[in-house]
Amino acid sequence: MGSNPDIAEQVNAEVVTKRETMTIGEIFSYIEQESAKDAFFECTATIDDVVHGSSWYYIACSGCHSKVSKGPTSLLCTNKKCGKVNVSGVPQYLSKISVYDNSDQAVFVLLGDAGRELTGKPASELVRSYFEANGNEGVNLEVPIPEALISTIGQKHKFCVKVTEHNLSGKTRSLTVTKILSLDTPPATASSEDNHTTATSEETSQNRVDSVDGSKGACCSSELERAKRRKCGN
Repeated sequence: MGSNPDIAEQVNAEVVTKRETMTIGEIFSYIEQESAKDAFFECTATIDDVVHGSSWYYIACSGCHSKVSKGPTSLLCTNKKCGKVNVSGVPQYLSKISVYDNSDQAVFVLLGDAGRELTGKPASELVRSYFEANGNEGVNLEVPIPEALISTIGQKHKFCVKVTEHNLSGKTRSLTVTKILSLDTPPATASSEDNHTTATSEETSQNRVDSVDGSKGACCSSELERAKRRKCGN
């Protein structure tokens, strides 16, 4: 831009964004700032464990991917904007993983496509495989954490995470993962059009989290402490 001032004048800084690379500690420091707002960051971390104690998936509406509830005779979409009845339920990732880097420990929530990008398999395939292997016994029970998730322990990845209002209000310290990136992927720079597409996609993902019965993929501080104790061997 320095060598092409005419081009530089055409660039509006307000519509060009760059996902900043931060450590876990830096992201938490950002959340504590009074001026903080919803934002996306890239963070490289190592998976320490898969958090137990909650389901790793939820049953979603096949249309909008919001959580479904059981009606008298069919499944109902809980998203008021969708509001479909007699929908087809599709398992979607809502998995908590404990991660760490050189600065801190955190719990990341893998939502939808991020879980598939990490394991290489959609949640629906893993759920179906479990019931097929077990002769469809206990079809009303939750499927245990699959090996595809457990086998990611020890892996290092670059995560695209979103800081949301729930983080800023102190309702949760867990960070929602929206993408799994290659370790050699440079920080993303996007035009306003590209950024609008990305923001719309990420907003849709966040709506899915908000629709999941208060779990939201949230991690309370006690979960984070348990994760830290596991890493320290206590």
